[in-house]
Amino acid sequence: MKKLVPDPPLTLPGQFRTPEHDHDTQRIRLALAANNAEASILSSLKDTAPTSIGRDSLFNVRAGISAEEALIHVSLLLDCAVQVSDEITERASGVERGLIWSMIHSVEMARAVVDSLLDAGKPSTTAR
Repeated sequence: MKKLVPDPPLTLPGQFRTPEHDHDTQRIRLALAANNAEASILSSLKDTAPTSIGRDSLFNVRAGISAEEALIHVSLLLDCAVQVSDEITERASGVERGLIWSMIHSVEMARAVVDSLLDAGKPSTTAR
């Protein structure tokens, strides 16, 4: 028996990527690479303490990481969470899509706070 309706086209990995995500990721990577030691508001914060991620986890947060470097990594992790959520949203439907959108909104707000903290110690580059 012949199929009358063809199969839907396959989606390729990264097909739904947006240039904004790539730009944000590049900006975070440049901040990680720069990691200059000039004094900022973040320098008043203490370095990280060793912390386990979970009770039986193999992973943990190392001691002695500067607050600025830790926040840069948090920003990168939140950006990754948004990108993954965007991919999942494309395949979700109904209530799932609304729940995922709500999570994306929360992650984006958390990232905005982290980025605001990071930007507070930097000199302004915009001239008015």
